[in-house]
Amino acid sequence: MASPVAAQARKLLRDLALRPPLLAPRSQPFQLTSRRWLNLQEYQSKKLMSDNGVKVQRFFVADTANEAQEAAKKLNAKEIVLKAQILAGGRGKGIFSSGLKGGVHLTKDPKVVGKLAKQMIGYNLATKQTPKEGVKVNKVMVAEALDISRETYFAILMDRSYNGPVLVGSPQGGIDIEEVAASNPELIFKEQIDIIEGIKDSQAQRMAENLGFLGPLKNQAADQIKKLYNLFLKIDATQVEVNPFGETPEGQVVCFDAKINFDDNAEFRQKDIFAMDDKSENEPIENEAARYDLKYIGLDGNIACFVNGAGLAMATCDIIFLNGGKPANFLDLGGGVKEAQVYQAFKLLTADPKVEAILVNIFGGIVNCAIIANGITKACRELELKVPLVIRLEGTNVHEAQKILSNSGLPITSAIDLEDAAKKAVASVAKK
Repeated sequence: MASPVAAQARKLLRDLALRPPLLAPRSQPFQLTSRRWLNLQEYQSKKLMSDNGVKVQRFFVADTANEAQEAAKKLNAKEIVLKAQILAGGRGKGIFSSGLKGGVHLTKDPKVVGKLAKQMIGYNLATKQTPKEGVKVNKVMVAEALDISRETYFAILMDRSYNGPVLVGSPQGGIDIEEVAASNPELIFKEQIDIIEGIKDSQAQRMAENLGFLGPLKNQAADQIKKLYNLFLKIDATQVEVNPFGETPEGQVVCFDAKINFDDNAEFRQKDIFAMDDKSENEPIENEAARYDLKYIGLDGNIACFVNGAGLAMATCDIIFLNGGKPANFLDLGGGVKEAQVYQAFKLLTADPKVEAILVNIFGGIVNCAIIANGITKACRELELKVPLVIRLEGTNVHEAQKILSNSGLPITSAIDLEDAAKKAVASVAKK
């Protein structure tokens, strides 16, 4: 049975390795400070889609209750849906600090929209995916409510197992697609796309047919699928997931809800999109780490993990867990590391009051172990490190790095391998 650490590490690896949620096993994670590479609110994703010809509901965004009420009047719709804009899921069942229940409301009266927005904007909304105190709502989306006569699921994923994009769809939408994949795998349809040739009309038509669209709706759905694929390429997405991808009683195919993930490496050519990144809901320590090109994931243990690479991070967290300890976090240095980053990394780790020991596990391929060692010794002296420090280094320039550490005169515990490092880190905490 996989450990809880393995479960949440897999979740991280899924993001880092561009693995789609549908194709990755789902496990029950324990307490986790989630991190996403680029955070866009629902209204931002829908605007991107609308600007590229994808059919979405008409909507406005409001910062105040008065703006929300005026937006509802402008829509001139039979029914209006008001949605609090936060990144966390579970908004519909959330509770506001104002006492209002539910972050999603339906009404036919624009005045009610104003009253509801007044109890949303400026208040915290707590859901199953937010911290206990909730997340402050700064904007609401006021949208035209459309009836859905049928819901399907559609996604485009950049999947390594296919060496490129793959279309994934199911006629069963509006529910957790991973549950469908587990209980009715025959209802999951896939189309591998040649990234050079692009999507073919026949592939879009076949996917539309597999999703259950008939008659004129089949052509309409195929057209939307092609537009979604063009958007996927244009914005350097790693995933565009539409759930539900539905049809209305009036015969319209609409993308009712969507999630877009972006390739972090494409930031240099997607500056406008990355400028929309909403970091307001991140933990402050995550934003601070990002300033120095460090990847930080907060956990709920007391042994800090300082590593380079997501795979090594997963192994480090797991082996701590298997030896009776609990990781407090892990902090990924990445490849092109400099001494200043090592210093800042230690500064972040030691600022966490939960941390009672630090385990450094570095495999020097691109990374020069001597740079790591110099950064560590400088950080230990300047920050006056007060918790046990266990270090395991391997790879490029490791012998010079070991000399730097042994000659430093600092109370550093060296380890011969990862197993040894984990045992020593767990033992150092147990002694307290």
